[in-house]
Amino acid sequence: MFDVAGLRVMRAIAAEGSFTAAARSLGYTQPAISQMVRRLEQRTGTVLVERSGRTVRLTEAGSVLARHAVQVLAALDNAEAEVAAIAGLESGRVRLMAFPSSSATLVPTALARVKAAHPGVTVQFSEGEPPESLAALRAGLCDLAVAFTYDGTDAGRGEDDLEGLEVIDVLDDPVTVALPAGHPLADREVVRLTDLRDEQWIAGCPRCRGHLLALCDDVGFHPEVSFETEDYVAVLGLVAAGLGVALVPRLILASVSHPEVRTLALEPRSSRSVQVVTTSDLLRVPAVRATVDALCASARDLDLAEPVGPRARS
Repeated sequence: MFDVAGLRVMRAIAAEGSFTAAARSLGYTQPAISQMVRRLEQRTGTVLVERSGRTVRLTEAGSVLARHAVQVLAALDNAEAEVAAIAGLESGRVRLMAFPSSSATLVPTALARVKAAHPGVTVQFSEGEPPESLAALRAGLCDLAVAFTYDGTDAGRGEDDLEGLEVIDVLDDPVTVALPAGHPLADREVVRLTDLRDEQWIAGCPRCRGHLLALCDDVGFHPEVSFETEDYVAVLGLVAAGLGVALVPRLILASVSHPEVRTLALEPRSSRSVQVVTTSDLLRVPAVRATVDALCASARDLDLAEPVGPRARS
């Protein structure tokens, strides 16, 4: 029923006391002010302004409208200022969910970049493996999901439809094999997966366990998984104690290592793709785009070409 221009006119008439003064304060002509008032009176079905010579007086209905116009226009002005700040990266909020091993390596440096470049932008962070984070993105509970997928699969893995989502590859993360320091194969540079067919295995998250099973199946054996944990500190501890061997993505070794564990290249080679997932609409939000750019830049700074953990003894 009401438009913003009409509300501004009623506020100006109340403040200035005449059509002419209201027109001058708003930069309109006096006839334009009169026309807007008539249109408002037609929409409300009542008289808003009582004219008396060159002066005007608001009726009771006009006074009510002018009083509320002050509050409504103040709220709109505040909203306009806040939106302008968000668009200009002076403020904004991004909800980021990432898988645990990225939260110790990729994510911290990315968040530091965002903070340095855009101090008014707030990034709220929580951890979640890809099935959980993708579901949260779909439900509107986060704006960005840092996920991963192994060779030959996609981020959804049948757990979530990727239609309508933007998937950005940011990092190729080679998979290494972790052996106890005293293992007979620990002095090699490359270990064939078939040479580990008789070992006890330590598996990680369900997605990582599925990758292990698929790799071993491709080379003709089924691994005996004795331990399962999503904590890679625990994985390396179990390996160091001689309780098994494990596949460990190289990204993890940038922040976690163990002096009694050797991490070696694997044959056949395998890797996982680290990805940022969002929606096309969210990607157009300046703060979200800035966070994606920071994640990509931080990924480029990571050197995963060689094993990051302790090398084998010669």
